[in-house]
Amino acid sequence: MREKKLLDDLLVRYPILRGQKEPIWKMFEIMAESFAHHGKLLVAGNGGSAADADHIVGELMKGFAKQRKLKIDTEQEKNSIKEMYLRLEEMQEGAGKKMMEKLQGALPAIALTGHQALSTAYANDVDPLYGFAQQVYGYGRKGDVLLGISTSGNSQNVLYACMVAKAKGMKVTGLSGSDGGRLREFSDVIIRVSGEKVHEIQELHMPVYHCLCLMLEEHFFGIG
Repeated sequence: MREKKLLDDLLVRYPILRGQKEPIWKMFEIMAESFAHHGKLLVAGNGGSAADADHIVGELMKGFAKQRKLKIDTEQEKNSIKEMYLRLEEMQEGAGKKMMEKLQGALPAIALTGHQALSTAYANDVDPLYGFAQQVYGYGRKGDVLLGISTSGNSQNVLYACMVAKAKGMKVTGLSGSDGGRLREFSDVIIRVSGEKVHEIQELHMPVYHCLCLMLEEHFFGIG
């Protein structure tokens, strides 16, 4: 299985992550199940973890290691892509062909770390600690997945977001340090990397989420 080989390759390059093989695989399965049923991924984190949230979304919403060209002759989403192509051609001759050349397959994901107007208004008018939770309430649906990133596992705004996600019937996944903090309580699966300092933990978060993105890309766009 190609996805498992990508995970095995990660553990060869980063043997310090070998103890996280099972949770990495389980997180992949949870996310793949959600995407397969038209769910989406919401990602939240602070500081460097906010940058990681943006990074993850960037890898999922466009081609990462693959170009993910749209093809009408493939079974995956064939009907919806063909329908979009025909509608574009109705709007403007040649538009469908051009869009098919430029658009790429996407796995729907939203970083809750941007949206400055919303986040600053909510922080000023209500409470900054509930900003992520508000977005989960607005965006989240049963079957979606929340990824909470916190090196300590105790970032309160991330924990509030996890609580709302659980209440809405979403799956909650966590990326943290070796302790995992309270994020463990709310996560269906949590990846806890080794490290005593924030930067040491964040240095290991990147290869983990890169691997997850590669596995998801391979799963949905590896053939055809």
